[in-house]
Order: sequence, then C-alpha cells, then structure tokens
Amino acid sequence: MASLLDNIVRPSAVVLQLSVVLGIIFVLLKVIQFYQERKKLIKALEAFPGPPKHWLYGHNHLVRRELGSIVSWGEEYAYAFPRWFGPVLPSLIIHHPEYAKSILGRMGKSLLGAPLLFVSPGKGLLILNGTKWFHHRKLLTPAFHYDVLKSYVDLMSDSVKVMLDKWEKKSMEKKSVELFQDVSLMTLDSIMKCAFSYNTNCQTQRSDNSDYYIRAVYDLSYLVSNRVQTFSFKDIFYDLTRKGHEFQNACKLAHNHTDKVIKERKMLLSSESELDKIQKKRHLDFLDILLCTKDANGVGLSDEDLRAEVDTFMFEGHDTTASGISWLFYCLSLYPEHQQRCREEIQGILGDRDTIEWEDLGKMTYTTMCIKESLRLFPPVPSVSRCLSKPVTFSDGRSLPAGCQVGLNIFAIHRNRDVWEDPEVYDPMRFSPENSTQRHSHAFLPFSAGSRNCIGQQFAMNEMKVALALTLLRFKLCPDPSKPPRLISQLILRSSNGIHLHLRKIH
Repeated sequence: MASLLDNIVRPSAVVLQLSVVLGIIFVLLKVIQFYQERKKLIKALEAFPGPPKHWLYGHNHLVRRELGSIVSWGEEYAYAFPRWFGPVLPSLIIHHPEYAKSILGRMGKSLLGAPLLFVSPGKGLLILNGTKWFHHRKLLTPAFHYDVLKSYVDLMSDSVKVMLDKWEKKSMEKKSVELFQDVSLMTLDSIMKCAFSYNTNCQTQRSDNSDYYIRAVYDLSYLVSNRVQTFSFKDIFYDLTRKGHEFQNACKLAHNHTDKVIKERKMLLSSESELDKIQKKRHLDFLDILLCTKDANGVGLSDEDLRAEVDTFMFEGHDTTASGISWLFYCLSLYPEHQQRCREEIQGILGDRDTIEWEDLGKMTYTTMCIKESLRLFPPVPSVSRCLSKPVTFSDGRSLPAGCQVGLNIFAIHRNRDVWEDPEVYDPMRFSPENSTQRHSHAFLPFSAGSRNCIGQQFAMNEMKVALALTLLRFKLCPDPSKPPRLISQLILRSSNGIHLHLRKIH
C-alpha cells in the first residue's frame, strides 16, 4: 500500500517541481527582456535633454497639475524632452509640430482612451488598435456624414435655448454665473437626443428619477477624471472605497440602460416595416446608424461593441465639447471687440430669426476663426498619448525604439514660440485663409491629426457654432475679475474653480 502511494506521489511531486522551475525561468526571461528593453529605451532618451528628475517621484511632484511647467520646459528643451512617471516609467513629451507629424503620421497604439476601460468592459474606437480599429472606424464613419449631422442642428438649438433660459433667470441676480456645469449639462442633453433620440429634462430637473441614466453618465465623467488624476498605489483598493461603490453603481445603471435601449431597438429592426419607419425618421440617431451599418460581409457590431461605442460617444463627446464652448465664451468675454464682431456677423446671417439652420453654419466665417483661436489657446484635450508599435526616426536624426510611450502635448504645441508669434495673445486672424496656408500642417491639433483624428470633430464644431450664435443674440459676455479661472489638465482642460462670467441681457 505504501509503495503504491509512493508511486502516485513521486510523479506528482516531480510535476510540481518542474512547474516551479519553468515558472521561475519564465519570470527570469521576462525580467531580462524588460531590462534589455529598458536599457535600450534609456539609451535612446539620452539624446533628449530634459529637466532633472527625482529618484523616486520622477517629475510627478513638479508637474502634478501644472500645464505651465510643460510649456516652460518646452521653451528650454527643443522639440521634445523626457517626462518620468516615478522611477521606472518614462515618456517622451513632444511640443513641436514637426515631431508631432512624425508620430501622428503612423499607426501607434492609442493610450488616450485608456480611462474608458474603467467604464466599459468593451473597447470603443478611442481604445482599439489594429485591424479591429480599422473595422470600427469604417463602420462608424457614416454616423458623422454631413447628411446626418444636418438633422442635429435643431436638436442642439433646443438644448442651448434651455440653458439660455436658465441663464436669463441667473443674470437677474447681478452675480457672475459659473458656466462649465451648465454647459456640460447642455451638451449632455444634446448628445442624448442625437445618440438615442432621448429627450431629457436633465438641465432643469437633475434630481428626477426618470433621468437616472443622465445622472449616471454625469457622475461617471467626474469620477473617471478624479480617479485618473489622483491615481496612486492605493487605487488597487478603489472598489472598496465610497467613491468606488458610487462608481460601480453608476456603471451598472449606465450599462443596464444602454443594453435595454440596444435590445429594444434591435427588436424594432427585426421587423421590416419597423426598419422602414426608422429609415424614414426625421433624423437617424447614432444608435440607428450603428445598428444598420454592415461591412462588406454583411457583419455588423456585436452588442458589446455597440455598448462600447455608445459609451465612447457619450463620455468623450459631451465633456470635450463643454470644455470647448466654456473656454470660447471666456475668450470672447476678455475681447469684447471680437465678441461684437461675431455678434454682428451672426445677426447679419440670421436677420430677424432666432433659430439656426444648417446653411447658416457655413456662413459664420469670422465666428469660426474665433472658435479656432480659442481651441488653440484652450484645447479641450490638452494631450494625447501613443505607444510606438515601430521605431521612429525624427527629422533631426534622433530616434526612439518600438514600445516607447510618447505624449503629444497639444497645449504646448499650440503655444510654441517657434511656430506662433505672440502665442499668448488671442488673435482670430491667425486663422484667416491667407494665414492658414502658411502654417505648419501639425501646428493646430485640437482634434489631433492623421488616421486617428477625432471622428466627431464636425459634430463638435457645429455645436460650438450653434451655442455661440444663440448665446450672443441674448447676452453680452463679461469676465469676473474676482474669479479668474485656474487651468487644470484632467481628461479634458478644465478650470479648478470653474469659469465665471457676467451675463448682460441684450434688450
């Protein structure tokens, strides 16, 4: 009996020992590989001078939330400089359009959308890479065709007018108004109508239980930004904290709602008569188009992919546009001459109308120049990241190996003195037709560039035009000197104390 047990135990022990040995060898090989790749990366980064780093913190303690540090280092170190996240993770920060062109002209792995992985288990366009990214990009492109965007103008106008009605009441208090929160709710209201054909009262009754999805999206936008900004080793226990519980609940509410809407819309599409009804709707919403679109093999998006793309559109679409609109209003409040010229252009286009039509948007020449200049000074997405899938050699001969993380600091590129004259000055004439042709192709990147540029950029520009036009018809925008904004870079460009303006009603 004992010998029988020995015959059974000994082979098991040998297998266990062999597994341990193989595991140790595997770990050692990974460590060696990591060491060799790190040595190669550090060697390449030696060609790029940069600010001194702390042995433990790297540069974290210096730049934490300071965009000014990045800009000042950009003036000191030509084209690019290393930025260390702690003692082991370096990234090359690019602040010159020539270097940006080298990076954006190739297909690297996008790191910009990584925070969305907190929200959705699926991967949307912002996170995907490779052939699946190409597949999704091709399927989503029809959703942003001008024939589709044309029908959204009325929906955007309705949402803006609700916000302006609120501001009329606030302006009577003779106090400055904090814009960003109201603008963010307005863009969320607008994108809900365009994405889901879902009318909400989120701008006026945020506590209404019927708009639990709106509340969930709004909470998730804040919680994701906060989580990314304050990430530390304690974050591994995030799910056990109060904010972690709030985050999980908001995710569950948002996903349940999206899944329910997708299921209901699919049931409608299963009937040919209902399909005809959808295609004859006054406008096709984002979800309609995603459900109807198919590739050459007749294959559409899976339910998980559908949810991921809707999440991406919702979470990335409303906050970025809200940032752009809020900073645009702030810029024009500081420069009343440009504000008045925009107002006169809009009045000349609309005449006695207080409504915006699709054809009006293309006529707003000077207004568009002002919008672009505000996007230059205050880009809603201040930086994007890439992980190089292949080595790259820049125009000055310096190079980086595959696997290197690169950060394109759009905020610093837009203020680069080698490219822009007096970059701190608000001057819309930079974007006149004659000046635009003389500029470097990658000097202006509010929507990034290359194949991974923002697919929704025309949607955002249209909403900014609608919001500005209707606002200037009602109000004169004036700054509040007692509450100047304090720039902070999170997922989007914000002000840590809000954006406060005085709104003077135009009679």
